[in-house]
Amino acid sequence: MSAIEDPAAAPVTGAEGEGEGAGAETGRDAIVRAARRAFTLRPYAEVTLRGIAADAGVSPSLIVKRFGSKERLFNTVADFRPAADALFAGAPDALGRHLVLTMVRLRDELRGDPLLRVVFSLGNDDERTLLRDRFREQVTGRLAASLAGRDRELRAELIAGQLLGLGATLSLHRPDGAGSRTTPERLAELYAPGLQRLIDGGAG
Repeated sequence: MSAIEDPAAAPVTGAEGEGEGAGAETGRDAIVRAARRAFTLRPYAEVTLRGIAADAGVSPSLIVKRFGSKERLFNTVADFRPAADALFAGAPDALGRHLVLTMVRLRDELRGDPLLRVVFSLGNDDERTLLRDRFREQVTGRLAASLAGRDRELRAELIAGQLLGLGATLSLHRPDGAGSRTTPERLAELYAPGLQRLIDGGAG
């Protein structure tokens, strides 16, 4: 949901979003970003492919061509596994730093936060609850299973919360905040130690 997650993100318009090759991939990304906004901010029944297409700057037929149906597009939006694969690929003893650096990289590549959309599904009782269920399974639960020591579930929830907090902070203060002017390495230097302490089990 680039308008909320990342004010710098913008939909693709014109031939670039509709074409083939690199432009076609850009069009797909614009569709996914628009769908994230739509499905997390409105009830599933109120979301239309035409509305998503208008927000993405593409035609409804392109969405049908690439995703087939609204249900399949929703399932794409509700899948956190690609982000989790990247975030949790670091070595345990340096995972905190890896999490920060990877979060910043994914935000840049995706032109939006890879996890933050789950926050905007809080308090809703329709299909958007699937976002929370998938997040718990694919992010928090997966992380908990990889941790050693006591309170793994609690530590995983706290780590996930800190990642969401980092994403929210970077989004809130874009484009002129201090975070936007800071290198990823400096962000990791400041933010990663707290994450690493939770990863390690809180010792020390």
